[in-house]
This record gives sequence, C-alpha cells and structure tokens, in this order.
Amino acid sequence: MATVGQLLGGARKVPKTRKCRLRQLDGSPFKKGICLRVYTTSPKKPNSANRKLAKVQLSNGLKALAYIPGEGHNLQEHSMVLVQGNGVRDLPGVKLRIVRGRYDCAGVKDRKKSRSRYGTKKPKAT
Repeated sequence: MATVGQLLGGARKVPKTRKCRLRQLDGSPFKKGICLRVYTTSPKKPNSANRKLAKVQLSNGLKALAYIPGEGHNLQEHSMVLVQGNGVRDLPGVKLRIVRGRYDCAGVKDRKKSRSRYGTKKPKAT
C-alpha cells in the first residue's frame, strides 16, 4: 500500500499515452496515401541539394507533402505509400516522411548500414 507522501507525489497517476500531433495523421503513427505528384525542390539556406518530395493524398482525404528519404526511388504518380511523422528541417511545410520498403516504395539498393530505416533486407552471407 502506498504511503500518504507517495500518493501526494503522484504514485497512482496513469501515464499519458503519446500521440502523433500532426493534423494530417489524425493522431495515428502512420497513414496510407497515394502520390499525386513526385518532384524535387531545393532546401532553404545554407543547404544546397535537390530534395525529393511527393504530394500525397492520405486515406483520410487530406493532402500533404512528404519527403522521400534515401538514394534513388521508384515512385511515380498513383504509387501507394505509407507515411509517418518526422518532417525535414530544411524544407518548409514538409511534415511527413515516406516509409521505404512498404507498398509501392522499394527499399534503398545496396544499403549496408541503417537498413531498417530504408527498407532494405539483410544481404545474403556468401
């Protein structure tokens, strides 16, 4: 049994469940969507590159921009993708990231390290 001091310290509080706060995801960690447009854009200063993006219509009807991580991709219009939160800091307005290796988005080829982030299977030991 908890003492009075322990109860005052909050011994029996129920921990809050962590929810994704993005409006587009409706509180769920992932959402399925369909690519409406796949294109590249340049990041804001001081970075310089061509970042790959997709405009995605989510299963809840909302449209959002999603970043395509990794080197190379096989996405085009009408590709089905899985998106998660965690945007890109140097791209304003991009709040979602496409999950590689799910639905129509293939994993990164010849990836050896951090494979789970890029949907790459473990290479066969020869």
